[in-house]
Amino acid sequence: MSSAMGSPTNVFWHECAVGKGERQKLVNQQGCVVWITGLSGSGKSTLACSLNRELHSRGKLSYVLDGDNLRHGLNKNLGFSPEDRTENIRRVGEVGKLFADAGLICIASLISPYRKDRDACRALMTDANFIEVFMNIPLEVCERRDTKGLYKLARAGKIKGFTGIDDPYEPPLNCEIKIEQKNGVCPTPCDMAAQVVSYLDGNGFLHA
Repeated sequence: MSSAMGSPTNVFWHECAVGKGERQKLVNQQGCVVWITGLSGSGKSTLACSLNRELHSRGKLSYVLDGDNLRHGLNKNLGFSPEDRTENIRRVGEVGKLFADAGLICIASLISPYRKDRDACRALMTDANFIEVFMNIPLEVCERRDTKGLYKLARAGKIKGFTGIDDPYEPPLNCEIKIEQKNGVCPTPCDMAAQVVSYLDGNGFLHA
């Protein structure tokens, strides 16, 4: 039996004969989660797709968990209250953990505004394979882009609890990678992907 909320009872973990190490050898890479966080319009999805393409071109297996896409399925029953945001991130963290255990490079792209929620996802991982990427792009730049028209709606009061306008974004304190402007110019998608790939390669994630 199990309760509707909280930890289940009388449920036991079952180990399989094929372990993470064997799966990683099969695909010649180290499973990990690349967690891309930042404001709406900061370039999270752009980086995720560019990174996915670059890894694919190198023969590396990766998968993108996009925050908006997940709300069409896995998280379609969640809203944007603080509680629902926390549950949204928790679910993605658990899925990312499974992808990493399978030996894949999981690219999670979500605003994930609350530091405690991102830290909880990091704590799910049993080894140092959670790579936090902070899209440190100024609010005014993100708002100027406004590709989805959400900032305009938020400024008009038509969207409540919008991150960066009337709901806070808590930047990472110790992220592994920071993407930011240089001399007021945002990096290109290829340059952003190259920065992440360089970290992955240098830390042994691109080989078993």
